Amino acid sequence: MLRSLISFVRFILFWLVFSVITRATFELYFIDKLKKASFSEIFQTFFYGIRIDASAAGYIAALPLLVFIVGWFFPKLNIKGIWLRVYVYFCIFIVSFVAILNLNIFREWGTKINFRVFDTLYHSPSEAIASTGSSPIGLSLLIGAFLLAAGILLANYIIDFNFKKPELKWYVKPFVAILLVGLNVLIIRGGVQLSPMNQSMAYFSDRQILNQCALNTEWNLLHNTVENFKTPYNPYLYMSAHDAENLVDSMYTVKKDTTVKVLTTIKPNIVIIQIESFTADLIESLGGEKGDAPNFEELIKHGLLFDSLYATSDRTDKGIIGILSAFPSQAIRTVIVDNVKQERLPSLTNVFDAAHYSTSYMYGGESEFMNFKAYMLSHKTDEIIDKKNFDARDMNSKWGAHDDVVMKRHIKYLDKQDEPFFSYLQTLSNHEPFDLPVAAHFPGEDLSNKFRSTAYYTDASIKEYFDLAKKQGWYKNTLFILVADHGHRLPLNNADPFEPQKYHIPLLFFGDVIKPEYRGKRIHKLGSQTDIAATLLSQMEMPHKQFKWSKNLLNPYSKPFAFFDWDNGFGFMVPGQVVSYDNAGKRIIYVGDTTKPQKQTDDLLQYGKAFMQQVFTEYMKL
Repeated sequence: MLRSLISFVRFILFWLVFSVITRATFELYFIDKLKKASFSEIFQTFFYGIRIDASAAGYIAALPLLVFIVGWFFPKLNIKGIWLRVYVYFCIFIVSFVAILNLNIFREWGTKINFRVFDTLYHSPSEAIASTGSSPIGLSLLIGAFLLAAGILLANYIIDFNFKKPELKWYVKPFVAILLVGLNVLIIRGGVQLSPMNQSMAYFSDRQILNQCALNTEWNLLHNTVENFKTPYNPYLYMSAHDAENLVDSMYTVKKDTTVKVLTTIKPNIVIIQIESFTADLIESLGGEKGDAPNFEELIKHGLLFDSLYATSDRTDKGIIGILSAFPSQAIRTVIVDNVKQERLPSLTNVFDAAHYSTSYMYGGESEFMNFKAYMLSHKTDEIIDKKNFDARDMNSKWGAHDDVVMKRHIKYLDKQDEPFFSYLQTLSNHEPFDLPVAAHFPGEDLSNKFRSTAYYTDASIKEYFDLAKKQGWYKNTLFILVADHGHRLPLNNADPFEPQKYHIPLLFFGDVIKPEYRGKRIHKLGSQTDIAATLLSQMEMPHKQFKWSKNLLNPYSKPFAFFDWDNGFGFMVPGQVVSYDNAGKRIIYVGDTTKPQKQTDDLLQYGKAFMQQVFTEYMKL
C-alpha cells in the first residue's frame, strides 16, 4: 500500500514541479509587465498557484489511477507499464504546446488561452491561422522544445513508471482504492471547503498580471472549455432581475426625446466603414500618436467627431454586432456564431431594407469568418461581396484583398447602385500579421512599427477612397460613418484588457450632408458603439426603440456612459471615472480616479454589474 501511495504522490509532485517551470517561463516571457512587482509578489504567484496546479495534476492523474485500480483488481488483463510512459509524454507535449500557444495569446489578448481560441479556429480556421502571423515562431519553438525536454527528463527522474502493485488481501483493496480515489478527488476540488476549485482561489492581488501568473494555464483552459459546453446559464447574477433591469433602464431614460440636427437631409445614403483595429492611440486628435493616420486627421477637420466613444469589446465579431445590432458584448460568449440567437437581433440593415434602401456588405476576406455571412443574410442584406468576388491577383494578403483594392471596388460598386443605399464596408489590412502590399512607412520588424505601418496604409487607402468618392454623383447625398471595430494594445503596448484606453476608438460622421456649421466640430458625450444606431436613426427621423441598448449621442438629455467587457470581466464608465471588475477573481481591478469618493466607485460598480447581468440575461432569452 505504501508503495502505491508514494508512487501516486510522486506522480502529482512531477506535475507540480512542471507547473512551476511553465509558470516561471510565462513570467520570464512577460518580465516587462512584472517590472514593478516585488520579489515577494512574484513568489506569491507560485504560492497561491500551487492549489490550482495540484488540481490540474489531479485531472491528469485520474486516468492512470483508474487504470492502476482496474489492473490491480483484474491482474489477468496484464496492462503493460509502457502505456503510462506514453501517456505522460503525451501530456507533457500537450502542456508544452498549450504553454507556448498561451504566450502568444496573452501577448495579443491580455488574457490566458481559453475556449475562444478553439471557437475561432472552428468557425474560421484560415483567419485564425493568419492571426498568428505576427507571433515569434522561432522563439516559440525554442521555448516549446525546452519545456518538452525538461518535462521528459524530470518525469524520468520523479515518476515511478514501473511501480509494483502491493500484495494485499482482497478485502483490503477496495479501501485502498477508495483512499486513492478520494485523495485525488480532494486534490482536484482543491480541499474540503464548500466551494470546489475555481479561478478566484489563485487570485491574491489587485494587479491583474500577478493573478494571471498564478492561474494555471491548462486548468483555466479546461475549465473554460467545459463551461462553454455546459447547458447555458447566466454566470453574472449579482442582484435581483428587477434591480438589474431598473438600473439599466435608468441609464437610457431621457427627460426629452429630441436631437441636435446635424444633417441637411433625413434620407441620405449611408456608408459605414468599419476600420480594423483603428485604436484612438493612432489618432492625434484623440490623444494618440502624431503621424500614424494623417489623412484621418484631415477628415476630422471637415467631419463631426465623437471623441469619447468606446468599443463594446476587443474582437471584430463583437464590434460588428455592437455597430449594426446595437447589442453589447456578452463577455464569454459571442452571439454572432449562434444562428438562432443572432437572427433575433435587430439590425440597421433590417431597418434600411424596410425603408426601401438597397443594402450591401463588402469585405476583402472570407465573409464566413465568425459567421458574418449568415448574420448579414439573416438581416436583409441584398448583396454580399467578399474575397470570392475578387480576382486571384487581388488576393494579396493572408486575409484576402488589401484595403486599397477593396475600397476602389466599393466605389465602382456604389456607382451601379440605385439610391438610396446602405452599404457596410469592412477593412482588414490593419490586422495580424500586419503584412503590406507596399513599402512600410515605419521601418523595422518591431511589432509596434509594423502595426503603425499597416494603419498608415489603411489611412492612405481611406484618403484614396474619398478622393474617388467625391467625383461620384451620389457623394453629395451620402453620410459616411467611419468607426473602428475595436481598439488594440498596439502601437503603445501599454493598455491591458481591463483598461479603458484599449477600447477608445474613433467615430466620425463625414460628408456633404453634414451641415456646414457642424463640420470640424466635436461631440464629447461619452458613448459606445451601440449608440451609433439610435444616433443615426434619430437624425433620419426613424424609430429606434428596437435598439434598447442604444442612446442618441446628439440628444442633450441622454446620459453619458459606456460599458465594455472582455473574456470574463467588465468596465463601466461615466465622465471622470471608470471601474473595471474581474468576474473570476470577484474583485475590482481598475479604478480610473482613486481620489474620488468610494461611494462613487461602489455605485458605478453596481451599474456595471447590472449591465453585465442584463446583457447576458437578454442573450440567454434570444
